[in-house]
Amino acid sequence: MFDLKYHTPAAWADQVIDHMDDFLLDHAACERKASGMAMSMVAHYPDKPDLVRAMIDLAIEELAHFKEVTKLMHERGLYEKQDTKDPYVNGLKSCMSSGREAYFRDRLLIASVIEKRGHERFQLIADALPEGKLQKFYHAISQSEARHYELFYNLAIQYGQQSEGDEAHESVGESVNNRLAVILEHEAMVISDLPWRPALH
Repeated sequence: MFDLKYHTPAAWADQVIDHMDDFLLDHAACERKASGMAMSMVAHYPDKPDLVRAMIDLAIEELAHFKEVTKLMHERGLYEKQDTKDPYVNGLKSCMSSGREAYFRDRLLIASVIEKRGHERFQLIADALPEGKLQKFYHAISQSEARHYELFYNLAIQYGQQSEGDEAHESVGESVNNRLAVILEHEAMVISDLPWRPALH
């Protein structure tokens, strides 16, 4: 579909594994927020039936992941903490377009990029872990993120429209991909500027 502009070094996963308890807490929060985001899309765009069906399925899947991570946490005597703001997500939101259709397109594309980053980083963790239950879990989570980034990208293509600022001669696919290129450059700047920590972003 597309490639990220910044590739996380494999050494990032070593820090995560050294602080796996902290990472699990962050991971659980990410899954819960992802489920809530999907349901927010359902509430905001009820006139888009394909999107509604996809987001309901996604919300259920993300909630199932939340349940699985919570089980792993409880096995370690860990419990969720109060939410904190995610500087990565907030950094991506800073490049959102204005206007209903442009904002909707950007929302789908940014969600796709976030899922793509999750796919990359969960796979790095799986690759760094020893064989066992946790490794299999993170490999499966990485594959789910791959499906999710494709889902959001395809929805952006399906629902994309010419927005103010797009070139008149561009097709919908071209305008979506041109906007995606801008978002990917911005994402690379945001993620590369953030300090490494035992969190997904």
